[in-house]
Amino acid sequence: MKKSYYNNRKKKARQNRTKGKGARRFKESMTGFLFLLPALLPLLVFWVGPVLYSLWLSFTDWDMMSPEIHFVGLSNYKSLIGQSDFMAVLQNTLVFALGSVIPTILLGLLAALALSSAKKGTRIYRMVMFAPYITPMVAVSIVWSWIFEPRVGILNYVLSFLGIHGLKWIQSRNTAMLSVIIVTVWKQIGWTLLFYLEALQKVPGNLLEAAAIDGAGKVKRFLKITLPMISPTTFFLLIITTINSLQAYDQIQVLTQGGPAGSTRTLLYYYYQEAFESFHTGKASAVAVILVLITVILSLAETKVSRKYIYYE
Repeated sequence: MKKSYYNNRKKKARQNRTKGKGARRFKESMTGFLFLLPALLPLLVFWVGPVLYSLWLSFTDWDMMSPEIHFVGLSNYKSLIGQSDFMAVLQNTLVFALGSVIPTILLGLLAALALSSAKKGTRIYRMVMFAPYITPMVAVSIVWSWIFEPRVGILNYVLSFLGIHGLKWIQSRNTAMLSVIIVTVWKQIGWTLLFYLEALQKVPGNLLEAAAIDGAGKVKRFLKITLPMISPTTFFLLIITTINSLQAYDQIQVLTQGGPAGSTRTLLYYYYQEAFESFHTGKASAVAVILVLITVILSLAETKVSRKYIYYE
């Protein structure tokens, strides 16, 4: 009897201690949540709320004018998938993303390699290369629109000296996308340059010296040592430049307005046209949802690939 009595008391004491710990943990969690609440409120109001509202609008036919909103289910998504214009927009987005991301990273890396071996004037070169990035894209695009001008633009003037016939650049559907890509890459090279310069400085010099002693040439040392060591920086730049390419708007608006004949109309610009020119708010919200999904899928795919090819110390 006594043994069972003491066992019951121990069991109850253990249960009380467990309940006490649970209550303390809950109290600590609520205290932490209350401290975070002032920071979370703006996030909920200005980010989570609009995202959820846009998601709901993508299932409606609202035109931004009518007070009535009708639920249409997946009709907006079905109409987008069945449109040849939307398929062309997706293709333009892919071309623009590849055409801007790859050259930006490669040219930024080449510029960083050149500057890392320079002995004098590196600060001036950094400042000159980084200046376009801190310049507003609208101002950059306006200047480049003058450079691309077919009759009096400086670019065709330089080409004429080389014996090359001038191009129409932003006025032709054959070269308009190339023109927008040139402006985008030119603006972002200085940004990637700074990241690569910092990454190159962290490559252990003793590894490079040991490889040189073993007979490895400059190219082999770069491919086997430097490139793997700076791969985290490359991965970071790949993610950010990809997202930036999907969000491109200013340069397209200033240079081409999505033309000629829709040749430079990407997903974000198509969203703008549907929402604020055609007032198809429901359809535009569906475009925005698709854009977010594409961004998430690309980011996850790049992250999965990085686990195999990115070197972390």
